[in-house]
Amino acid sequence: MSTLIHKIKHEFMKVLPPTIFFFIILHIVALIRGLMIKGSGVDLPVSASVLIASMILGKSVLVADMLPFINRFPDKPLIWNVTWKTLMYAVVALVVHYLERLYEYWKEAPSLMDANSLLWSSMNWPRFWAIQILLVTLIFMYCVIAELARVIGRDRLKVMFVGPLPPMQR
Repeated sequence: MSTLIHKIKHEFMKVLPPTIFFFIILHIVALIRGLMIKGSGVDLPVSASVLIASMILGKSVLVADMLPFINRFPDKPLIWNVTWKTLMYAVVALVVHYLERLYEYWKEAPSLMDANSLLWSSMNWPRFWAIQILLVTLIFMYCVIAELARVIGRDRLKVMFVGPLPPMQR
């Protein structure tokens, strides 16, 4: 029983950092979307749906990191893996972002094909791409931090980032 509890605790601690990161960035994206569509009457996601999405994304990143093709360039400079992972995660984000919009239109249309046609004809594409650019930028930041943690270790990165503070020199 203690082995099971230890395993659950270990998995929880692994999924916590990406979940917190995505929880924060998805709230930033929701806030920006809210500011972009203020007064249009479109409903925005609430914190509960952002929490669920961040939990799914956090676990998805961990599962994706176990795939052999994700860590494709471990012996090259970090920019290779950062760029590759950003590209992979950005493609997934693009698909999820599009499907999220498609679902909104599907609630109003009689079929999925009609919803897709309605989406293509009435989507505010500049807003869609603005959100996608924001997501790619934030995903890039996540990949940089994750790659640094992989190379120098989470504990060392944590000390470098939050302390302990070095003694003051005179």
